[in-house]
Amino acid sequence: MTVGSEVEGADALLTVDELAAAVGLTVRTTRYYASLGLLPPPLKRGRVAYYDSVHRARLELVRALQEHGFTLQAIERYVASVPATAGVEELAMQRAMLTSWTSQAPEELDRAGLDARAGRALSDEDLELLERLALLDPVPDGTDGTGGRYRAMPNLQIGLDLLALDVPPESVGAAGDAIARHMTSLVEELTDILRSGLLAPYRRGELGPGEAERIERELPQLRRLTLEAVVAGFQRAANAVITRSLARD
Repeated sequence: MTVGSEVEGADALLTVDELAAAVGLTVRTTRYYASLGLLPPPLKRGRVAYYDSVHRARLELVRALQEHGFTLQAIERYVASVPATAGVEELAMQRAMLTSWTSQAPEELDRAGLDARAGRALSDEDLELLERLALLDPVPDGTDGTGGRYRAMPNLQIGLDLLALDVPPESVGAAGDAIARHMTSLVEELTDILRSGLLAPYRRGELGPGEAERIERELPQLRRLTLEAVVAGFQRAANAVITRSLARD
């Protein structure tokens, strides 16, 4: 009898080395995460510890949170909020909900790299405005907190194009603040809708075990359609404001 057959409904069991390789982490990091309680206790077969598909799904969730830039403390809080009884499908759905909406990862650049991207020397005020627009994040160096390096968001070029326009920086910053404020509110509401419409029914047993895989496949298309709907909604609202303004005049 193989080790994997000893756990009903599970894939073949993995050693810690195999688990780490399957998720793309080092063994040291995997052991560290396990020591923090981010993984359930392993299954013991004699003196050897084995990990099943649920362990792997939880570790993949932890890695998804890590890739989103969550601090270790935030990861611990999030994982603690996931029911201990959560199976592979629910964990996959949780991870799917956390998948980035951007196709490109942030790029780390130094000041010279930013100047090269902008085609000119950026001032300290320019960098402050790009940070305010959430297009640039300073990367701490562990000493004085500056480091001289930055995480550039995929849409950094939008900010650089704005800097090239003859628009008061304070107006650009205020517009960025307004967009961030309303987008955050919209995203929170849409996320609540997704959780109540997808995750909650699954937990109540209203969705079959194969639904998580289907939803994970379809989420990229749902994200694309949502982004297109947001743009279309903004255009429609802007046209409505223009129409009301003309009517008043």
